[in-house]
Amino acid sequence: MKRYAVRHETRYTYQFSVDIGMHVARLSPVNTSLQRRLEHTIDVTPTPVWAVAFSDHFGNGLHHFAIETPHTEFAVVQKTVVEISASAWTPASPAPAWETVRDAMHADAFPEYPEPAEFICASPLVQLDPAAAAYAAESFAPGATIIAAAFDLTCRIKRDFAYAPGSTTIDTPVSEIMAKRHGVCQDFTHAMLSGLRGLGLPARYVSGYLKTHGAPHAGASHDDRLIGADASHAWVSVWCGPEMGWVEFDPTNALMVAEEHIAVAYGRDFTDVTPLRGIITGGGEHTLAVAVRVEALN
Repeated sequence: MKRYAVRHETRYTYQFSVDIGMHVARLSPVNTSLQRRLEHTIDVTPTPVWAVAFSDHFGNGLHHFAIETPHTEFAVVQKTVVEISASAWTPASPAPAWETVRDAMHADAFPEYPEPAEFICASPLVQLDPAAAAYAAESFAPGATIIAAAFDLTCRIKRDFAYAPGSTTIDTPVSEIMAKRHGVCQDFTHAMLSGLRGLGLPARYVSGYLKTHGAPHAGASHDDRLIGADASHAWVSVWCGPEMGWVEFDPTNALMVAEEHIAVAYGRDFTDVTPLRGIITGGGEHTLAVAVRVEALN
């Protein structure tokens, strides 16, 4: 069991004064069977005139707040202490065949498990792209277990797609990601989701954080930090049947999620888990600075 302290700061600096700002934040790490939030604060500058917290359709924690003080800077600082238990599953774990999971989503024209079935459909940023489905199908041989096949797809994406920050935007279509084979964690997650859903398998988008590793020590031959640390990260949660439940895979780093990933929100794609969004009046051009730090406490 691991315990981490997370600090996530988002700061906007505006060209002109903003008169009113209405914002929604999804920055509170969720509580799950393997993750427990022990402490949590969100500090907003300027101070909101009102704020309310609630949960969305997917069970994510939201904070909705309004700022009516004229301002040229807006900052949100989230601090959390979270405890993570390692998943018991490995690629070699006994698991149902992937066809069994697929068929349960269409039993007698109704899903046997309604909640996971919500995640087999297309969504705003995850189109059911034929190229993604064909690519995923190479990992899903007849009779292969759902967990082994999903891990194989995870590793192939890491091998075949180049990590290239700045080469895409958050709304880059899956078809373009598949054609160009480069992008960042959100792109790889969207492509994997499209492939899995194209095979009829439920799969969710996960936003969160990775443990921050220090820079390589003097004389080290390589930097062994996980890709996506020191920023918001994204990965995939796959429904592996009722006994295993949701199992998570990180295609950016070719691994199954264990104790170094902290989940903040779940959804169909990035549009459901956007960390911070809102509407402002005024402001003109703006600059954005984001800093994430995840430190191990044990």
